[in-house]
Amino acid sequence: MAITSCQSFAAGQETTCPSLPGIPDRRYFKIGEVCAITGVKQHVLRYWESEFRILHPQRAQSRQRLYRRVDVETVLAIKRLLKDEGFTISGAKKALARDGGGQGREVVASAVEQESPGNATDIFGQVKAELLALQKILAE
Repeated sequence: MAITSCQSFAAGQETTCPSLPGIPDRRYFKIGEVCAITGVKQHVLRYWESEFRILHPQRAQSRQRLYRRVDVETVLAIKRLLKDEGFTISGAKKALARDGGGQGREVVASAVEQESPGNATDIFGQVKAELLALQKILAE
């Protein structure tokens, strides 16, 4: 499979992503850029944010959504589950929870990236809650 490239929106030059083809090698993406990369419309992304707790972009001071690479990968996973595999939204939620969202390392990495100690405490609390939820699912 050939690695495709995609336009880097900020620099205006071609870049490739080693993990997933078509994702520029950047730290943050605006909602329009995520739409261009994933082929999902803005209103659908906003709806998915309300339905999938795993999809939670950061906000700039201007309240504009800033998606990280892991968020873009999550959008692609949700799109694959809903469009390609025919899952319902509740089925996709269960599949993402069962698979851990495919983001175990990324959650820890994003926790380390947070500079404020208050944010780190909140994130570790969220990770603990997610692990307990996964434990409950596995026990069933």
